[in-house]
Amino acid sequence: MAAKDAARAVIDRHADELIRLSERLHADPETAWEEHRAAAMVPELLDRAGFTVTAGYLGLDTAFLARFGSGPTRIAVCAEYDALPGLGHACGHNLIAASSVGAALGLAAVADDAGITVEVYGTPAEEGGGGKIEMLDRGAFTGADLAMMVHPAPVDVAEARPFAVSHSKITYTGKSAHAAAYPEAGINAADAFTVAQVAIGLLRQQLPASARVHGVVTHAGDAPNAIPENATGRWYVRAETLAELAELEPRVMRAFEAGALATGCELRVEPESKPYAEFRADETALAAYRANAVALGREFAPPGTAARMNRASTDMGNVSQVVPAIHPYIGIGSLPAVNHQREFAAFCVGGTAQRALLDGAIALAWTGVDRATVPTPT
Repeated sequence: MAAKDAARAVIDRHADELIRLSERLHADPETAWEEHRAAAMVPELLDRAGFTVTAGYLGLDTAFLARFGSGPTRIAVCAEYDALPGLGHACGHNLIAASSVGAALGLAAVADDAGITVEVYGTPAEEGGGGKIEMLDRGAFTGADLAMMVHPAPVDVAEARPFAVSHSKITYTGKSAHAAAYPEAGINAADAFTVAQVAIGLLRQQLPASARVHGVVTHAGDAPNAIPENATGRWYVRAETLAELAELEPRVMRAFEAGALATGCELRVEPESKPYAEFRADETALAAYRANAVALGREFAPPGTAARMNRASTDMGNVSQVVPAIHPYIGIGSLPAVNHQREFAAFCVGGTAQRALLDGAIALAWTGVDRATVPTPT
């Protein structure tokens, strides 16, 4: 317990600075691949604490790596800090970043005695950009004994069970014409999306109950008296596993092909990132986190509507396929507000958010200590 007490003492000592970091991020949201200020701000405390900080890690402008210690057990803590377009920090990534920094500070304090090397990965573009996948492809996380982070949610849920997901940009190209004088000369790109969405709606009857298909049309014309010649959208397809996704996605793409066929438009589909994988939780670390959170007075919610955030997709799933990992959710008392609502963003600062931030940091640090000092069952 001495190591855990020491880790907690350091986190408590830095509590005000961690809260300020969270609040600064919350007040200045930056979206995927644009998190330049956040990527500089998040490792400041780590740099002052003696971490070696590498900015622009692996050639990614808004990624970083901060490293401390030289012990045989490598603990990787992931800091997310991208925000949602139009909604700011409505998924609470400001709290993720601050909790991860706090956990790393706590682990650094006991790194020598516990035999730990602490690695903080600043991971951009979780909200659809697949930042961790890009980092994995460039060699990040290789050889880590445990990768972890804690994510805000309405209530506490220990086990992540996210869907695999693909992200696609859909573009239809038609031909403009005066909508009243020469309608027969036009090819309507907006109509192509209408056909595609009707086809997707009908397809849902034949999809597995767990599948999710959803998206937005981001542009579909500029003037009501001109037939739209260009229309664009962003679409997500989710399934239980990457294998199931590989079977499901072609069926959804045929709906978009139907839109092109029916209207005479050209269709272009561009992946926005590699698919996110389902999550593979390390059961030993998950049990340790659960026990540590309970020791802090956290209460885990039973299955139900409020606990569904653990099904949300994350590129941390791809990390979990390569190294042992956990991705628990920590409640901020936001109900009835839930993730990706403006009301949830408002709960990501203030009293309950601050408590969750610090509890999350301590629980992660204690779990890292457990990984380094408690023999793993074979």
